[in-house]
Amino acid sequence: MISKKKSSIILLVLGGLYFSNITAFTTNRNYVSIAEQQTSLQKSIANGKELYVEFCVQCHLATGKGNGSTVPPLDGSDWLTKKRTESIHAIKYGQMGEILVNSKKYNGAMPPPGLSDEEVADVLNYVQNSWSNKQNKMVTVDEVAKVKK
Repeated sequence: MISKKKSSIILLVLGGLYFSNITAFTTNRNYVSIAEQQTSLQKSIANGKELYVEFCVQCHLATGKGNGSTVPPLDGSDWLTKKRTESIHAIKYGQMGEILVNSKKYNGAMPPPGLSDEEVADVLNYVQNSWSNKQNKMVTVDEVAKVKK
């Protein structure tokens, strides 16, 4: 059985934790918690996975490895991590011409899949956080909208 003193201390600590969290959310309306950011990213990744299966898996495969000759890998792709704007452009408008991925040249053609800016962001968030890829900065709809043909 818990003594009165111990139960008072537990209630005091729990109350303090509760009110300290309330204060953080009520004093600054622009504050976005890490949990809320992760939730947005997780939703985007889930939507992106569905789009990837529908539009991308045929060429880039479920493993994200590509075919090794005309279709570049997405898993572990230095092109995705170093060329963020170009990656957005490729998904938004398609890709033609030679590119260098992980020190290997690819010269295939990827037709534009006809995705909305939100769908492009979702697919990129999925790809950049799947397999061995881990990206800290979420791709946003505004970022995709700024990329023009």
